[in-house]
Amino acid sequence: MIDRRSLVLMSMAALLPTAVPAAWRMRQPAPHTVDYGPAKLDIYAPDGARGLPVVLFVHGGTWQFGKRSQVGAKPAFLLANGFCFVSIDYRMLPEADVATQAGDVEKAYAYVRANIAKHGGDPDRIVGMGHSAGCHLIALTGMRGGLPGVAGLILDDTRAYDLAALEKSGGMVRAYARVFSDPSQWAALSPASHIDGRKHPPTFIAYSRADGRDEQSTAFAERLRATGTAVTLFDGSAYTHMSINHDFGEDGDALTAATLAFLKSTVA
Repeated sequence: MIDRRSLVLMSMAALLPTAVPAAWRMRQPAPHTVDYGPAKLDIYAPDGARGLPVVLFVHGGTWQFGKRSQVGAKPAFLLANGFCFVSIDYRMLPEADVATQAGDVEKAYAYVRANIAKHGGDPDRIVGMGHSAGCHLIALTGMRGGLPGVAGLILDDTRAYDLAALEKSGGMVRAYARVFSDPSQWAALSPASHIDGRKHPPTFIAYSRADGRDEQSTAFAERLRATGTAVTLFDGSAYTHMSINHDFGEDGDALTAATLAFLKSTVA
């Protein structure tokens, strides 16, 4: 497990991120926007890019809100460190249920894999990343094989790894109970249900101090590790559920440094 203390020991020159000038963060790189079918996605790539690894990001918002432009410093930071970055929209509740949203994520991934080379990205080095509801959707699609060839997964703070276990522990409350109101769908919509003993792509799991995140994330990590999957578990108890996403790419952020180390070891 990575915590802030151990991260200090990891901060050797080879792992230090390239700092993003404040002026660049203020003028976020302009994306190339395309329609991938159900919705749109934004592709951020450095000028003259060729064969760069790619981070595909799925935003959160309790499966009901959010948009692809809510990316903070992620594009600027990742471009400065040798990556392309893609942020997607997907259809929201109540227009689309969670199963449909997962299908949208898979369609977006398929589009990116087929087209990212034209923008300087490497289709064989795509890492899926999501926060909150987007974390659940990336975990679900990644575990069930809906992201064929994905090189890794970055899962940033959700409780929705195992919905039946969440209900048993008393965690199926408020937004979760509304979104996952049909118990007959819990198995299909639980990322943990799709592990099935198979080895999965390298996975980085971060959790905040928000209620239940530690327990659910740790249980999911242990289940993945039992398959032989390489798992990094990041103790983000210093973060709120919102700051663990919003602080990514900011100077001196611990989660950013740990994530970049994972990316470099996985796709660099």
